[in-house]
Amino acid sequence: MDISIWCVFAAFLLIYMTRLPVVLATHRQEGYVELANPREQQARLKGVGSRAQAAHQNTIEAFAPFAAAIWTAYYGGADPAIRDALAMTFVAARMLYVAAYLADLNPWRTLIWTVGMLCVVGLFLAPLY
Repeated sequence: MDISIWCVFAAFLLIYMTRLPVVLATHRQEGYVELANPREQQARLKGVGSRAQAAHQNTIEAFAPFAAAIWTAYYGGADPAIRDALAMTFVAARMLYVAAYLADLNPWRTLIWTVGMLCVVGLFLAPLY
């Protein structure tokens, strides 16, 4: 399996890794984690907990376009070196994005998000070159 496919797996794992700060913040702020209706409880989070939840949601939202872009680049015959470089850059950007979101580092968070999304666009366009 090549690097870009492993990057899809890494992006998938990142969805679940971003849950940990949400659960920790929920437990810290509320004293327990509501299993019956966690979304209602998480909507009450403040500060880093709220940012952790938003970072988690954004990680979910970013996964599908990235996976589709990898599929397009892979089956469209994009140069493997370009495909892999864009995929690794996307995963690195997503990891930095989550860290910047948790640390409340604006406008860096937006800049890092843009880098990740430009990688997705590049992956969609890579078969054309």
